Amino acid sequence: MKTLGSRQVLLGVLAVALVVLAWIVVRGAQGPTSPSTPGGQGAAATAGPTPRPSGTDPDSGLPWVNESALPRQAQDTLALIRAGGPFPYPRSDNQTFTNREGLLPAKARGYYREFTVVTPGSADRGARRIITGSRGETYWTDDHYASFSRIREGT
Repeated sequence: MKTLGSRQVLLGVLAVALVVLAWIVVRGAQGPTSPSTPGGQGAAATAGPTPRPSGTDPDSGLPWVNESALPRQAQDTLALIRAGGPFPYPRSDNQTFTNREGLLPAKARGYYREFTVVTPGSADRGARRIITGSRGETYWTDDHYASFSRIREGT
């Protein structure tokens, strides 16, 4: 039991470290602040062809990732989710995700669903997943639930 608690603490520390790292990366990508816009947000939004999300998702505390920044297979999985399938692993996809790791916001059992993101060359389902919430939120993991990002869809 002591080992499980240590794992949870380690996962919590890693999650916080990832959030801080994402914040540093996003703040650095925004460049110098502009006097006409607080925090330089206007400058960051127009600096490149793809707007960069800033900070973290206030609901989950997780870093944002633009849908367009995801691997092509993850974008394809999002399209399948929107279309209602069919999914590549029908026994595993669109099943309840229990959030045992506790990295997503705490919700009642059955709130989250999981979907496999095909990994080319993998002999099994691989580590990549998209998790959806009942209210339409989507999350990305490429390390089999060790970390998550909130997907900013349509960007």
